Amino acid sequence: MCLFQRSSKTHCSSSFSTISTRMIYCILFSVFTFLVYLLLSLSLFQSKETINAYVFSSKDQPQSPTAIDHIVFGIASSIKTWPARREYVKLWWDAQRMRGCVFVDRPLPSFVNHTNSPLLPPICVSEDTSRFRYTWTNGDRSAIRIARCVIETVRMFNTFSEEVRWYVFGDDDTIFIPENLVRTLSKYSHTSWYYIGASSEIYYQNSLFGHDMAFGGGGIAISSSLANVLAKVFDSCIERYPHLYGGDSRVHACMLELGVGLSHEPGFHQFDVRGNALGILTSHSTRPLVSLHHMTHIDPIFPNSTTFSAVSHLFSAVELDPLRIFQVSVCYDRWHSWTISVSWGYAVQIESRHLFLGDVLRTQKTFRTWINYGGLARVYTFNTRDVHPDPCQRPATFFMEHVSSSPGDGTIKSVYKQASQNCTYDPISSPRKIEEVRVFSTRLDPDIRQLKAPRRQCCDILPTSSNGGKVLEIRIRECKEDEFIYIHP
Repeated sequence: MCLFQRSSKTHCSSSFSTISTRMIYCILFSVFTFLVYLLLSLSLFQSKETINAYVFSSKDQPQSPTAIDHIVFGIASSIKTWPARREYVKLWWDAQRMRGCVFVDRPLPSFVNHTNSPLLPPICVSEDTSRFRYTWTNGDRSAIRIARCVIETVRMFNTFSEEVRWYVFGDDDTIFIPENLVRTLSKYSHTSWYYIGASSEIYYQNSLFGHDMAFGGGGIAISSSLANVLAKVFDSCIERYPHLYGGDSRVHACMLELGVGLSHEPGFHQFDVRGNALGILTSHSTRPLVSLHHMTHIDPIFPNSTTFSAVSHLFSAVELDPLRIFQVSVCYDRWHSWTISVSWGYAVQIESRHLFLGDVLRTQKTFRTWINYGGLARVYTFNTRDVHPDPCQRPATFFMEHVSSSPGDGTIKSVYKQASQNCTYDPISSPRKIEEVRVFSTRLDPDIRQLKAPRRQCCDILPTSSNGGKVLEIRIRECKEDEFIYIHP
């Protein structure tokens, strides 16, 4: 019994000692685990903070809105074309706010040199390109010099202290709408690689040079982050493409090699058409008008005008409401069964019948083809509709006479008058009895969301009996949320 009791006591002491040791080990292990967890948490927290700091500093920092002084222009010209075309550049160039250069093939003669002109960009003589091969049969090797305007412009301006976000290139007969260019580019981040422009209106031209190429006459916009990389490799790329025709083809080829595709903006207009451009201009996209090209190859866009005076007249409307220029609003006159289409700042057309909106917006073929090769040369990249062979059976067309703004309520009034035609008509039901159309609107000022997803505006025919029904008044406004533009029964 005694032995048993002693033995039992010894066993209990041993068990207690073992349990105490295990508890100590457990406590130590827990403390160690906690310390490891604490150290890892602190490390991860610091890493996360570092990553966040990098991300926010590199991309998510709020930036000031894109402005015209964030853009640098490279304008391709020559000693032969510049004297005649510089007057067009004066219409849109603002030397106080814009930066850029006009590239010519050799120094201008003293009697046409305007280096110190406050109304024009400075002149830059292009670098020698004789080392590059050019093999397009019957082509013009100046295409290489024009292509290199890209690299020369970037090298000239990328070291400036002022921030450069975009490089924009065009010909000396490319007419830009600066405010609309700024708004269009503001949809994109210059820190990403963007190559922006538009293709030709002619299917054949696109098939020949590239459906995904930005045509240079309509203008090409390249983000600064992409342009800086392109400038480093551009010459080596040009050497691989001696067989291409134009400078824009070389830019396109190099973009493809960098893996960059075209971001298409229909506001850039190559204008590969001839003759009367009324049909194209009165069916403009809801995107802002950014550029016009080849204006000297089409008829003056306003009657009884020269080409230059017509473009200058258009700019009187551009100055008051640039983002609304050529924007189309359609409304219907139920009483007379008229379809009224307003191409703001340019023309108003009245059809003496009701047309569905889709038919109204189809481009009237008032123009001729750029080239007469037949086949695909007569195929366009947009929907068209034929015009009546008899001018008196076509819509009554009223061209912009003048535009004015009321400083009180901000109302903009544009007045359109009918081009004179020797046509007989019904004085009661025909729209030709109208002598003047007055359009009232406010300045169009869409935000970024609306620029990315534009919506056509609506119009109303205002009740008026002025001048015995010879004046038609219209108001343009934002459409209501669930409003349709259609022929009301």
